[in-house]
Amino acid sequence: MVSVKQFQVTFDCAEPERLARFWCEVLGYVVPTPPEGFATWDDFDRSLPPGKRGSAFACGDPAGVGPRLFFQRVPEGKVVKNRVHLCVRAGTGLVGAERLATLEAECARLVALGAQRVRLLLADDDNESCIVLQDIEGNEFCLD
Repeated sequence: MVSVKQFQVTFDCAEPERLARFWCEVLGYVVPTPPEGFATWDDFDRSLPPGKRGSAFACGDPAGVGPRLFFQRVPEGKVVKNRVHLCVRAGTGLVGAERLATLEAECARLVALGAQRVRLLLADDDNESCIVLQDIEGNEFCLD
């Protein structure tokens, strides 16, 4: 039996490069180098047929540990809650007021990047506190 060691998370979106660059800032990810023979991604993009230009973009963990993120343009917009979401782990190991302060500080940074705060979920008997946000295209994610 084969065991999968790597995976990619794919986002359907309206503006692949813009959304990819947002997630680079959120996660500390980087845009990979352009393909062989191209000085920039813009040069590569201009080499594509008109209908394919700007249709996809990607970014990855510079340490090679986290999954690659791939963004592909689709014609339809987001209309319902996403069924899969990312959890950005900013408060791992923290509890109580220290956790909330850390989450609030990171939330402020992400809102400055264009994220929208949705709600704070306070700790209960089963879960620690987290903050639900939306990225620049309305995809929900958790800051926990």
